[in-house]
Amino acid sequence: MQTGALLKVSRLKMHFDAGRGKTVKAVDGISFDIKEGETFGLVGESGCGKSTSGRVLMRLYQPTEGEITYRGKNIHNLTDDESFQYNRKIQMIFQDPYASLNPRLTVREIMTEPMEIHGLYGGKKARLEKADELLEAVGLHKSFANRYPHEFSGGQRQRIGIARALALEPEFIVADEPISALDVSVQAQVVNLLKKLQKEKGLTFLFIAHDLSMVKHISDRIGVMYLGHMVEITDSVRLYQEP
Repeated sequence: MQTGALLKVSRLKMHFDAGRGKTVKAVDGISFDIKEGETFGLVGESGCGKSTSGRVLMRLYQPTEGEITYRGKNIHNLTDDESFQYNRKIQMIFQDPYASLNPRLTVREIMTEPMEIHGLYGGKKARLEKADELLEAVGLHKSFANRYPHEFSGGQRQRIGIARALALEPEFIVADEPISALDVSVQAQVVNLLKKLQKEKGLTFLFIAHDLSMVKHISDRIGVMYLGHMVEITDSVRLYQEP
């Protein structure tokens, strides 16, 4: 159910020093908002700044200029407690489902570590049960929990990444090209899984991709980026009919 804006981005700039007096303007003054419960697709060719924008929302980068507010609060001016809560409420699904999973941990350990850090679910037994529940929610049997990431296919690893993102019961998920590293036959399965989980859990998504057909399938509205600028924001149907 879409209500008011959950997140607002205003005049966001993210510039990088490229050396020798040169600056790369990866993101150069974009503004948009994302409503609670919607999927906002962010598309554009490689190098346009869409992934950088997602990483700024995750606070992996400190922006050069601009403001991002989440539920009315600037995400880069939070108290320690507010920052800790924000880190729980906003999670990320990464592009590479293998590189984003610690190869030395079992799936169960990957799932329960963030729960323990945030003190969720009351104890070890409850956290283990939650990990099994989340694995089954993304279509994997709970018996897989004792395996290591290298024992899974790419599609299965991405499902594990999705389950880990859900482990902290987030409100907002940044999905950074979550299907681009997967076979075409698996991509639709993962997109349909995200739509199903959104409906069940009331999630809000920023879905970053360059595959327009998939973005249209999953998104309510779409923002188009080009060379660091936002050149168009409209609903997914209109973007295809009247770009």
